[in-house]
Amino acid sequence: MQLYIIRHGQSFNNALWAKTGNYNGRLADPHLTELGEKQAYCLGQYIAQADQNGKPGVAIDQHNRFGYHFTHLYTSFMLRAVQTGHAIASALDLPLIPWECIHERGGIYLDDPETGEPISLPGGNRAFFAERFPRLVIPDWLQEQGWWHARPYEQRVESVNRARKFLKELIERHGNTDDRVAIITHGGFIYMLQYVIFRPEKSECTLVEDAAHTWLCTSNTSVSRIDFENNRLIQTYMNRVDHLPTEIIT
Repeated sequence: MQLYIIRHGQSFNNALWAKTGNYNGRLADPHLTELGEKQAYCLGQYIAQADQNGKPGVAIDQHNRFGYHFTHLYTSFMLRAVQTGHAIASALDLPLIPWECIHERGGIYLDDPETGEPISLPGGNRAFFAERFPRLVIPDWLQEQGWWHARPYEQRVESVNRARKFLKELIERHGNTDDRVAIITHGGFIYMLQYVIFRPEKSECTLVEDAAHTWLCTSNTSVSRIDFENNRLIQTYMNRVDHLPTEIIT
């Protein structure tokens, strides 16, 4: 199995931070900016073009010069990820499948203006996604209530356990196969996922402590690849943005 980890395009909140250095005025479930839409489009077109260069398995291809040939394309339910994933799915003529547990840390929330405490919100519901994203395969369980169900704000230690849950589910679905699995996800989740993959012996508390003073930088629409091969894990590459012109890298 090859796992391709893709961060979403630039969101409203990303642009807000880049402009102001804070999140005052952030959105609970931000959409892509116009620049973020361009990034997602560029990535979809780049992968589609690369896939014309060959077939999977024809050569050792650590740089995907013979294409990506995704067999599965998954997305977080957060709007910025779905928008990014839909652009890729359209370019590749693939279904876009939600994977609920690859959302960003915290969930869908806004900070109370008086107390600063997070207030959870429901997130998009079935009608919201069906109207906007025809390639999204909406699960039966998602109906009128939003996918986040206004659950409590997710603490950092909970996100560690969620990354472990995803890894377990990933191996159950795609382990010991030749599948090429792409996920559209978020910077914080990518950090936690990399950590639990390559440092599985670390406790949740240690991971949380480390996250307070370390970070793993991933650019918007960057692609990272991990190969699961013969009981080995191979970080083939990390944070690639070959598909983007320099002026739209964020």
